Amino acid sequence: MAALDDPGLARDMWTHFEPVHAVTYFHPRARAAYEAVGLRGFWRGYFAGRAAPLGPVDAAPVVAAFFSFAPRTVSRALPGVWQIADPQEALRARLTGAVQALAELTYELPEGHLAEAAELLETAARAVQVGGRVLGAANAALPTAEYPLARLWQAATTLREHRGDGHIAALVAAALDPVETLAWKVATGMQAANLLGRGWSEEEWRAADGRLVERGWLTPGGEPTAHGRESFRAVEDATDAAALHPWRALGAERVDRLRELLAPLARAAHTVIPPDSPIGLPAPPA
Repeated sequence: MAALDDPGLARDMWTHFEPVHAVTYFHPRARAAYEAVGLRGFWRGYFAGRAAPLGPVDAAPVVAAFFSFAPRTVSRALPGVWQIADPQEALRARLTGAVQALAELTYELPEGHLAEAAELLETAARAVQVGGRVLGAANAALPTAEYPLARLWQAATTLREHRGDGHIAALVAAALDPVETLAWKVATGMQAANLLGRGWSEEEWRAADGRLVERGWLTPGGEPTAHGRESFRAVEDATDAAALHPWRALGAERVDRLRELLAPLARAAHTVIPPDSPIGLPAPPA
């Protein structure tokens, strides 16, 4: 039975619900839904869809909330995308594309399976603590969708943005800036090519590597040190601890049942999520 006081539970549940959310970035039907409202090109759809719960914002709040993108990259998309599709159109497009993607991936699962998973995941999402969590709060405030797959995707999205807000808080507390965080990920195995879209220059990457060396996180040759690994593990532990409340609220029995229900959905979603994606998801749950 789920150990509700173990922060590792939050990480385990993330590996089950994050793939459900992530189809919005990788499935062709999700891309097509954005293109249908004029948001052509991956980044227009990404910034419009993910920022839409905040309303027709300028670049500055999104630079803060998304954290890892260079401000000039965000400014190329916002606020210009709202001239193509306003936030309500972007929200409809992102939900339509996600639902179509999930429908294609889960057609073999019984409707009752999907409805029960949606109900339990929504219950967890309703328990998120929104103080200090901008994207989590904005997604939690969206109207409840009507159909199980739409409810499932929106609940997964609320939970992942809630967790992401907590992760950013942990990074800030550890005095890591966005490009340092990305440089650390590359040093520990992530493909640099998958992060170039964040828009940082080569000079900024080199400077971030240098700061990590000065802090003792990297060797002069760019290898992670034991101190760096231990320090970043503390960031991950803080992220997990801050994301635990929804699962405590759901209760051990329902957490176990939800994990069981989400496992086949996560495995199906992993068929369209690249194994080296910037999300850093581990292998799909067994």
